[in-house]
Amino acid sequence: MFEAEIHLQQHKRCILTDVASEFDASFEIAIEELHNHQVTFVIEFEETTEAIFEFMRDSSQVSHIERMSSNKYLVTKQSCGAYDAIDRNHGIIRRRSRISPERRVYSVLLFRREDLRAMIEEFKRIGNPTLGSIKQFEAPSSQLTTRQREVIQLALNHGYFDWPRKHTAEEVAQELNIDHSTFLEHIRKAQRKLLSKALSDERESTSLPQFTES
Repeated sequence: MFEAEIHLQQHKRCILTDVASEFDASFEIAIEELHNHQVTFVIEFEETTEAIFEFMRDSSQVSHIERMSSNKYLVTKQSCGAYDAIDRNHGIIRRRSRISPERRVYSVLLFRREDLRAMIEEFKRIGNPTLGSIKQFEAPSSQLTTRQREVIQLALNHGYFDWPRKHTAEEVAQELNIDHSTFLEHIRKAQRKLLSKALSDERESTSLPQFTES
């Protein structure tokens, strides 16, 4: 298991690229959920900007947007292809995705090199991908709480991590008798615990100008 950093100059039209270009902005998004080609994420800007909120609200790609704070929004929009490709090839977004007018940066956890190869091939359909670096995975020492383990186990049993997803976050949350947002928070914290040590900055990363089979 390893983490790959992938840089993408996206050619396919996407509201996030439009925002970065229109407002000359760089920002991060934290993925909450991908379901039926709709991606839900939290987007945060350095400053409060009503113009960006209105720009995204008026986009035909955005199906839902709401304010979490003056400069942080919860957004659901049609996937432009990158997150579908990551999910379809069994990847997990490890950290926030960075978006600027020039490129996007994805840090993805994968189990197999074949999945990475397939993912990059799919990325080529929407832009020019470049593989940056790979970090080896080591078993983490962090332990889940009882509740986090329960949530992860039920999510696994209900096919929440499958492709296509068998049950949505709302459906699994209802089974657990918790709010949708609480379920997503448990999932995020559990994934962070399980992956943080393995993907810490202390590890030496190997630069790969070309991706070759080892």
